Amino acid sequence: TGEGRPGVAATLRALNGALGRPAALWVKESGARNLRHRDFLAPRAALSAAFPGGQVPPEAVSAVPSLRGPAVLPLRVCRQTPAGLAVQVRRPEAFQRLLGPLPGPDPRAAGARTGCVVLHCPALRGPAAPRPRHLRSVLLADHLAQLLRAQGVGVRLVPALNEERSWEVLRQLRIDWPSGSGGSSLPDAVSALKAALGRCPCATACEQGSGTAEGVIYKVHLKSFVEQQGLVGYDPNLDVLLVTEGTLRSLAELQEAVLQCLVSDPWHRPVSHFLSAEGLSSCCSIVHVVNCEEEFQQQQLDVLWRILDPGAHTALQKHLVCGPVKVTNPSSTIEADQYFQLRKRQMYEASVIKYGELAQDEAWTEVIDTLTVAAIRFEMLSTAHRSQITLDLENNSISTKGTKSGAFVMYNCARLATLFDTFQRAVEQGMYPPLPPVSELNFSCLREEGEWLLLFNYLLPFPEVLQQAAQLPLPSKGIRITANTETVCKFLIQLSMDFSSYYNRVHVLGEPFPHLFDQMFARLRLLGAVRDVFHSALATLHLPPLSQI
Repeated sequence: TGEGRPGVAATLRALNGALGRPAALWVKESGARNLRHRDFLAPRAALSAAFPGGQVPPEAVSAVPSLRGPAVLPLRVCRQTPAGLAVQVRRPEAFQRLLGPLPGPDPRAAGARTGCVVLHCPALRGPAAPRPRHLRSVLLADHLAQLLRAQGVGVRLVPALNEERSWEVLRQLRIDWPSGSGGSSLPDAVSALKAALGRCPCATACEQGSGTAEGVIYKVHLKSFVEQQGLVGYDPNLDVLLVTEGTLRSLAELQEAVLQCLVSDPWHRPVSHFLSAEGLSSCCSIVHVVNCEEEFQQQQLDVLWRILDPGAHTALQKHLVCGPVKVTNPSSTIEADQYFQLRKRQMYEASVIKYGELAQDEAWTEVIDTLTVAAIRFEMLSTAHRSQITLDLENNSISTKGTKSGAFVMYNCARLATLFDTFQRAVEQGMYPPLPPVSELNFSCLREEGEWLLLFNYLLPFPEVLQQAAQLPLPSKGIRITANTETVCKFLIQLSMDFSSYYNRVHVLGEPFPHLFDQMFARLRLLGAVRDVFHSALATLHLPPLSQI
């Protein structure tokens, strides 16, 4: 039928298939200037490599506009240009397909479980007074958990918080982390691991007072095991690990999380691949989310677990490493809660400058708190996790205006809320009729450049953006993995910039003349869908949409 929600990947697959070449020849345009002339391009250089003289058979070119498929965009024209083969989408039909009545739920998403991931964040076993670098890995694990759950993946977060490791700053940053003293099976699991150590040829028991550090019960020779197993990617300085009861308790918590994963996933079947773009495996995988300063200790724990529990799940351990967090102005040591309070005070002062006395009203307390959380989450998460973050703590380093900030994203989300509140009040006062059913809207009224930009660059690819952000790679040699954890923040920043540009240029709620209603209603439907994208993306960051700023 050709109906259904279109997608970028499906359209690119159809375009590549139409040219009869296995190579990916086509790209989606995203810049406003190019989108005036084309929506997809097969660049001249790619065509020259795939076809003799770069000449595409005319019958292949003429077949492109007739491509159909449940997730393929409706195509209008395909023509040769100096830049290559250019395709334009039938835009009114694309608006209708993406903004019209929603199809039924995707059967794959109807409660389907696609495996389970244990996200382990060793920073939570760290100091009672954590630093910003500890926050980075916890915020990243929290965001990744939300992204995976949105794709139907079961997630277990380790370690659970307890009285010894319960940071107030986690509550302030709305980090949704489980708490509890651990299951009643933990002491038994620790005993079983201790017994396994006693049988392990790599381990030597230590007697108290025999020159070893207090609390050390075994010495384990990791290096010989790594060499025997041919393990790749570990630090060459891994040698002897001094094992304490605490070390074994950490492993027992991980084992318990894996067991919970397997129990909660009745369709669990061990498979040999890791989480991938092709489909998340039903195997329980373990990802250690660590800052670069903890990486060595976590590698020690990883190898110890492999020695004591040589199962399929321990072989699937991967390490997602966060780069350093450098603090400037002042460059002295700052704790995570001081960092939060500093950003909160700066956000309050910036809001007073922008909004005056309003920002000193009690009703603004929640707004300032949310803006502070947004500022910190975007500061920590909009950079690729491998890269260094530099925190500038000067007073003027945060504002409500900067287009790269979380506050800017929240501000634009609030503008949408205000728009729909204003429209609703006008309807109640009889100025406008209510928004008609979607089936009655005329999307051919949407001709403004910014409207196509919002649909084509944000509404169309959004499900694929979430999918990409949740992807964890196939096993490669070594133990480090890379995830696209910055994707959602960058998407929201760019969406906010393009929405802001459009909203500043276009008067959405026009004069109450009937001949203008068609265009106004189509625009409201478009911006309602933009609002839904904002809300869904912010939910992966535990950020509630603001109704006012």
